[in-house]
Amino acid sequence: MIHVYVGPTLSASEPVLAALGLRVLPPARHGDLFDTAIVGGNTVVLIDGVYHQAPALRHKEILAAMGRGVAVIGAASIGALRAAELAPYGMLGVGSIYCAYASGRIDGDDEVAVGQAPDGEFGALTWPVVNIRHVLGLARSAGVLDEVRAARLLEGLRAVYYPQRTWAAVRAVCRRQGEQAFAGWLSGQRERDRHFGDLKRADALAAVRTALNGGAPAARGIEPPVWETAYFRRWSNAFARCRVDGLLLRTEDRLVYQQVFDPGFPARWAAYLEHLSLHPGDGGPGVDLAERLARAGGLDLPAARVFRPVLDLRDGQTVDMLLAGETAHDRRAVARYADALAWVRRSRPGFSTDAVRDEVSRDLLLQVWRCPERGLDAQASARGLGCGARAVHEAKRFVPGFLEDIERAETSRVG
Repeated sequence: MIHVYVGPTLSASEPVLAALGLRVLPPARHGDLFDTAIVGGNTVVLIDGVYHQAPALRHKEILAAMGRGVAVIGAASIGALRAAELAPYGMLGVGSIYCAYASGRIDGDDEVAVGQAPDGEFGALTWPVVNIRHVLGLARSAGVLDEVRAARLLEGLRAVYYPQRTWAAVRAVCRRQGEQAFAGWLSGQRERDRHFGDLKRADALAAVRTALNGGAPAARGIEPPVWETAYFRRWSNAFARCRVDGLLLRTEDRLVYQQVFDPGFPARWAAYLEHLSLHPGDGGPGVDLAERLARAGGLDLPAARVFRPVLDLRDGQTVDMLLAGETAHDRRAVARYADALAWVRRSRPGFSTDAVRDEVSRDLLLQVWRCPERGLDAQASARGLGCGARAVHEAKRFVPGFLEDIERAETSRVG
């Protein structure tokens, strides 16, 4: 399977995007390469990506994909930039824009940045610098501009902020610099060929055809130390998802729900710590938990207060152990709470769980755990949440839905 991340660079009507074996996806963003549909032996063609309106795709996500046997090709836009940066690790760059990045003739995202419609459509509304530079080169070859005038026009057009660099802005800069002849020539070329000078499109088409023709590089098996960092583990946990009972749920949400709401979870966490102590391949040193406590000087403390293993929610055995007590009712609650949080985010632009007051989240935990505030740290560590402060932070994702449940119950009682 070939997964193509593309947006403004290629129209959805391009015939090449209808080829068998192609999965066409919107511009790539942070987390997209954690998609479980992308498996070893597949190819990713990275063309477009978001970076202004949402977090951009990280380099280590690309390295991790290549590390699990996925071939990655980059071209035209952010794909060309990432390919130039990751070529030493086996990412394949295609096209003139990639070559310009790789050689150092250009650098920075602003070279390929375009403005896009705010309504979810990914069509480009503006001209990227790489296309402008290419068109000016064509004009010089045609004798329409000389080198000095072309350089002056490039400087003037680069000075226009990229979301405002429309065709009207291009004409305005030409008029201001007395280059109406160039503007007329360019307009005529575009009337004859609406793709005239579109270097990004040409490179993107070349990249897709390279993948279709089997030109993707063989995966080089990049070792985890290159990309397996604390940041990457946090991202991989955040983007781990699974479809169960017809619901697509985040694994992390399911786990935190159990940690917060399941009264039996402390026993499950203790069993998990014992499991780690007996199985060195799963992260423990392979000695009895009591012996590990003794070595750590923590004989007077419960194991949960001493050991705080880093979880990997990509590991099926870990997930199965920690979610062993989950019920269908729990999964429906997780989905309901996720929907409530999503609704708040839609209705309040810019909202994040950090906006939930600590005292509201703390009250939720104290109510559910039925413990005094001084016992919050002990309860949190017994549930694998480390400490009360972290538990308060993690539980914030459930506050909107929990408050809705309380309001719904009050309404039912009054009614």
